[in-house]
Amino acid sequence: MELLTTKKNTNNKNTAVVYMTENITPEALMDIYEVLGKKAHGKVAVKISSGEPGGHNFLSPNLIAPLVESVAGTIVECNTAYGGGRANTDSHLKVLKEHGFTAIAPVDVMDADGSISIPVSKGKHLKEDMVGSHFDNYDFIINLAHFKGHAMGGFGGVLKNMSIGIASSRGKSLIHTAGKETTGFGLNTPQDDFLESMAEAAKAVADYKDGNIVYINVMNKLSVDCDCDSHPADPQMKDIGILASLDPVALDQACVDLVYAAPDGKALIERMESRHGIHTVEHAEEMGMGTRNYDLYRI
Repeated sequence: MELLTTKKNTNNKNTAVVYMTENITPEALMDIYEVLGKKAHGKVAVKISSGEPGGHNFLSPNLIAPLVESVAGTIVECNTAYGGGRANTDSHLKVLKEHGFTAIAPVDVMDADGSISIPVSKGKHLKEDMVGSHFDNYDFIINLAHFKGHAMGGFGGVLKNMSIGIASSRGKSLIHTAGKETTGFGLNTPQDDFLESMAEAAKAVADYKDGNIVYINVMNKLSVDCDCDSHPADPQMKDIGILASLDPVALDQACVDLVYAAPDGKALIERMESRHGIHTVEHAEEMGMGTRNYDLYRI
């Protein structure tokens, strides 16, 4: 194992460990999960993005299948709040099948039977996070995110995957409106309020599962657009690798830093900066969810 860099992004006294491999293969994904040293147990949910119909950048079922199978995992998702092909359970299950996920594991649209409320500690905007009711059925979460840009959040990594991603349809509206509504898309919500709400919802999920989560970002197909986009822009940069950590704040920060360090990251950097995307990570650290300081090791 090789120490690649030590990064001090803030004056936080803590430093987290982040692991990286440049290989993006099923074997490399298994290796980086195992090096975390935290074994999934009980009933395991693997949270991915199923990808909007028409999109093509979501994580390949072939890439993730060995990991999902090794933990006897269930692939989990929640319905969208904005319409599209995943706005209700029947259409979402169809997408999960068409995109190949039902062929590798059981799937669960967690808000098929509605929402449950989980508490938000020290939130500026959210007093509760509304997640799919089936979320309570799982003992352990593998937060397996595709790191990429996002039209509203600037970028999406593990923090987004466990905030917007685990929120029910109503919960997504609650985040987008910074705690004001459980319907609609919050188009008039101040940007930083929305970003802070994402961080608050992510922390609620982490607190609720009491450490029974591992975090992995796959940095491939690095479009400026999210997998929720049915017509995403083609990536303008090369794949970077797979990163993992037990600290989601450090992990997303490390991925952002790698984009800035890349010679071909201009388009994605512009997307992140135009949406003030780093503020989600900043607020998560301010809330005590983790640290933006890390040691990055190549495995």
